[in-house]
Amino acid sequence: MSNNNFDGDLEKFVKRLFGDKTKKNSKNVEAVDAESATIKKEKQPKNMRKWATSAMIITAVFVMAIIAFANLYIVKENEYKIVRQFGEVVKYESEPGLHMKIPFIQSVTTLPKNLMTYDMMQEEINTKDKKRIIIDNYAVWRVIDPKALISSAGTLPNAERRMSEFIYSVIRTELGKLDYDQIINAGDSSRGDINDSVTLRVNELLANDNYGIEVIDVRIRRTDLPPENEQAIFTRMISEREKTAQTYLSQGDAEKRAIEASTDREVQTLLAKANREAAVIIAEGEAEAAKIYNNAFSQDPEFYSLYRTLESYKKTIGDDTVIIIPSDSPYAKVLSGYLE
Repeated sequence: MSNNNFDGDLEKFVKRLFGDKTKKNSKNVEAVDAESATIKKEKQPKNMRKWATSAMIITAVFVMAIIAFANLYIVKENEYKIVRQFGEVVKYESEPGLHMKIPFIQSVTTLPKNLMTYDMMQEEINTKDKKRIIIDNYAVWRVIDPKALISSAGTLPNAERRMSEFIYSVIRTELGKLDYDQIINAGDSSRGDINDSVTLRVNELLANDNYGIEVIDVRIRRTDLPPENEQAIFTRMISEREKTAQTYLSQGDAEKRAIEASTDREVQTLLAKANREAAVIIAEGEAEAAKIYNNAFSQDPEFYSLYRTLESYKKTIGDDTVIIIPSDSPYAKVLSGYLE
């Protein structure tokens, strides 16, 4: 058995023989780390300042870019862009393109530039002949001056509401000048005149108040009677139509009788003229015949007498004719063939 103090531990023997170099090396490493940490502490404030400056510059550039992009606005072909400054309209853009506003001071709102249709509510009016009708119409309109619209009406719905009031007022006035039959008669040109005159008058009212909008066309879509008046109006219309039809029939009968009387007079006149001309012709013919007979009789009286007798046979003797005459009469002698 070994009697030394290391009891077979070779590592302890080596450390005792040569000394503990590991502790020396660790001390050297700790010294180096301490020195490096001192150097880093000395250099750290300088690097932090550079990094902070760069970060501030990048942040400022980023913020400016965000502000710039946030204050860009695009104008499309079918819209107006209204630029306000502290709530006051300073300008409006109507040409398509990219524009910029002043940050934090100016704001941008949009108004439509294209044609718009506004359907009005059905309203009841009175015609010239005191009939109540319900009208249903619509308007085609557009914005022509956004600044004037904002100044006068404030918003697009307010402008539409004001336009609707003007249209109703003008239509009520115009239709109040016409009878009910003139309004509902599709063949009457006054219906088209109403649409044109209403459009013209409404634009005059809008221009006087400078609302910045223009009505392109106002059209009456339909006209109806109130439900409680429909049956009474229909009954009255039927009665009026029957009365009108009876008037036409009476006028037709009167004209018929007048034409027949005129025709009868003309026929009688023509017949009288024809009879007169026929009588003249007959008289002339008989005179000519008598003249011929006289000439013939003067040339051969006996032959003429015989001819006249034979001609009389045509009128006196028929299939069932019975003649009773004396046997010694000249006529009997002729019939029996005795001529002397």
